[in-house]
Amino acid sequence: MTRRFTRLGWTAAAFTYLLIVLGAIVRISGSGLGCGEQWPLCRGRLLPPLDLPTLIEYGHRLTAAAVSLLVLALALTAWWLRRVGPSEREGANGPIALSAELVSERPSAAAYLALGLLVLQVALGAVTVRLRLPPWTVILHLGTAMLLLATLIVAARGPRHVAAAGRELAILGLGFTTVVFGALTANLGAASACLGFPLCNGRLLPDGNYLQHLQWTHRVLAYALVALVLWWALRARRRGPWGVAALLALQVAVAAAMVLLARPPALQAAHAAVGTAVWAALVRAAL
Repeated sequence: MTRRFTRLGWTAAAFTYLLIVLGAIVRISGSGLGCGEQWPLCRGRLLPPLDLPTLIEYGHRLTAAAVSLLVLALALTAWWLRRVGPSEREGANGPIALSAELVSERPSAAAYLALGLLVLQVALGAVTVRLRLPPWTVILHLGTAMLLLATLIVAARGPRHVAAAGRELAILGLGFTTVVFGALTANLGAASACLGFPLCNGRLLPDGNYLQHLQWTHRVLAYALVALVLWWALRARRRGPWGVAALLALQVAVAAAMVLLARPPALQAAHAAVGTAVWAALVRAAL
């Protein structure tokens, strides 16, 4: 795998991380319709008037455009590299000199999967705007973005470095489920259903409406993820799992502060940013 392909993969992953965080800021600030219901134009223009809600949503769209170009470039580069075979290699004095690294290690199909997820992500973004932000499309939009981020990390690491045992796959599944329930909590109005921390309204089993049960399920999943990652770090004795554990500790601290301080927007954004970093670190360490 060429260094250029690896750099391109990590750059696309970094921009996807930024896209997810900006998407959370769009939701937190109520800027989801900052560009109106027009897509891909913003308020019917390529360069709209930049009041704050429009600026936030337009910045999110520009970042999405950058991610699209990067993922497309990654897929095209993967296609070109996979076409190159040993029979096409010329000697050092020939018209084309290919490095042994390029010929011997071709990029995985993850770059193509990332392109497919990108197409789905763009379609969900358009549907979300046209339907005026229904929760189900917002949640699918976030879930697809998390899968895209994971796929780009896999593509950047290369096929020789990607392997996972059953426990790593179980931890990844739990991590993704926790992310999805976090999105459900935020978008279905359950973020304020449980007061206090770590219990829900001072109870181990809340007896309120479904919103309390939804948020409590998200918390229980997060607690289980913390316990499982700590067990994994102790068993694996590698730096990666301990890095995930450190990020999880930070995420729990941010979540506690967010609940106890009545959910200030800055802490909500931090919760989304650290949570996405946890997912990225989990994918990188598990695979």
